[in-house]
Amino acid sequence: MFEEFVQRVRALLGRLRRAERRELREFRRWAETTDRLVHLSVLVFVPLLIGLVTLLSNAVPQLSFLLFPPLASGSYTLFVDPRGKYADPVQFVAGLTIGAACGLGALWVATAVLTLPSGQFQVAAGAAVLATLATGLITWPFDIEEPSAYSTALLALLVQPTQRLTFLGSIFLASSIVAVVFVVWRNRFYDRRATVLYESTTGDDHVLVPMRGEHAHATAMLGARLAAAHEAGKVVLLDIVSDTGAAETERAMLNGGVEAGTVEAGGVNKTDQVSDAVRERVERLESRAATIETRVGVPCQVVVATGEESAAATTLQAAESTNCDLIAAPYESEHGALTTYLRELFRGRSDVLVHRSRNGRTRWRRVLVPVRRASDVAHHMVDFAVRLAGGSGRVAVATCIGDSGDRRRAESMLADLAEPFVGDIETRVSGTDIHSFLGRASPEYDLVIIGASQDRSAASRFITPPTFERLDDLETDVAIVDRSH
Repeated sequence: MFEEFVQRVRALLGRLRRAERRELREFRRWAETTDRLVHLSVLVFVPLLIGLVTLLSNAVPQLSFLLFPPLASGSYTLFVDPRGKYADPVQFVAGLTIGAACGLGALWVATAVLTLPSGQFQVAAGAAVLATLATGLITWPFDIEEPSAYSTALLALLVQPTQRLTFLGSIFLASSIVAVVFVVWRNRFYDRRATVLYESTTGDDHVLVPMRGEHAHATAMLGARLAAAHEAGKVVLLDIVSDTGAAETERAMLNGGVEAGTVEAGGVNKTDQVSDAVRERVERLESRAATIETRVGVPCQVVVATGEESAAATTLQAAESTNCDLIAAPYESEHGALTTYLRELFRGRSDVLVHRSRNGRTRWRRVLVPVRRASDVAHHMVDFAVRLAGGSGRVAVATCIGDSGDRRRAESMLADLAEPFVGDIETRVSGTDIHSFLGRASPEYDLVIIGASQDRSAASRFITPPTFERLDDLETDVAIVDRSH
């Protein structure tokens, strides 16, 4: 009874851990996009920095609370647009400090030549004009314009005479703390988010290629070039055989257990005439594996599986048993749509890339990546494109906005997608629909990488079929990418 209770508790804890890992994975994918990452950073770092400065202010009574409004707005400006016009830490510190100095200078002049209001929080209009004018005149020629500098200049007009130098030092110290934290965050995390946060750039280095169809060799080369981007990359060529005896014979031949028509199985020599078809298939697989290792420089092995279940289930099981995190499958269609085999692969737990080869191309230097929005799948596609193009290739990331789309927002989205990756990446915004754009632009490229649209509802897919199902007229290679669920 007790053992049964312990087993139930262990099973429950196991389910909770799996659920926790699944939730963390989903949150990580949700947070991958630059826009969400930036806003999460704003929610975390701006309050923490203001809290830190508050602690310092409480510990050092000379630090003025008047510095908080410009510091909070300036911190938000830094983190919300890390590569924007006002995201220069030197400009941030200098702007706030100069604004404070201009405000204090204006207060000194106003005290000498004007009659100041007697109220505690009243400021002479002339002093306010002089403070903002001086701030603009000084920050402009030095190219250190900072929006928060104007609020610092105006708040300086409220500082008591005995605290003026302390206020100036407080602004410099507090803004310097914020700037240091921002620089560390931007350099160590934000600029490296492709390798630190994006799952796509750290995975998919073990690639399984089902050797099916006329251009399986081209798909195998594509998988090999994806795997070669990582030092631990490898390629597994999968041959699915329906007959158990033929599968055993093929494995024995691949392992060197067949000589002069003899198959060694279970430690016993069994004389059996190996069929010409099996021998030819083995020689073809070995030749392709050798070609991959020679031309791409990535380890390649051959696995033979018996298709007792459906071919897709066998492929998914083979990917799991060989520790492959990406399945690169040749394109197959029936009645103008993907075959049941490929659709079942999309429903599996492995990342899937379906490759439609037009002429057996094995090198892709120019790659086009059309995207609808920023997402983990979009990062996945851009990462694949960069891997395939290599250092000497060219990648274009494009989106179509139609006649009434927001071009500025589209350009910003594409810039966020391309920025984390290293390579020659251009961005393109088209005012036409996706099909027209691809028909016109695809001849310039060797490969078009598109998403499988698995995140769309069944109704949406029924009304507007996925883009990849409407590309039969393209003469360029096409890769359809789907991330595991």
